[in-house]
Amino acid sequence: VQLQASGGGLVQAGGSLRLSCAASGRTFSRYVMGWFRQAPGKEREFVAAISWSGGSTYYTDSVKGRFTISRDNAKNTIYLQMNNLEPEDTAVYSCAGTRSSRVAAQISEYGYWGQGTQVTVSS
Repeated sequence: VQLQASGGGLVQAGGSLRLSCAASGRTFSRYVMGWFRQAPGKEREFVAAISWSGGSTYYTDSVKGRFTISRDNAKNTIYLQMNNLEPEDTAVYSCAGTRSSRVAAQISEYGYWGQGTQVTVSS
């Protein structure tokens, strides 16, 4: 599966953005999908993941209650709705896929990665 993220941009603190990740391939619905981010000078970190059906989600603590991951298998797309953004959310956001049977949070579990999209939150 090939992945392409989009939707990043510059937003003020407290604002919102919605990221999209379009996937190619007929087996998209069989993949657990995740969002990761990497801030300047920091390691890539897990943000959120969603099961193949969309019925199970998992978030890192710092985004719980502010970010929502979702997917539309008919459109081969996943989304990350980001509300109440903070300057600490500034990073390059990337989507990734895994054939894991469960919602995964470890970078090493993901074998398919898309190019990232820059999110910048100003204070």
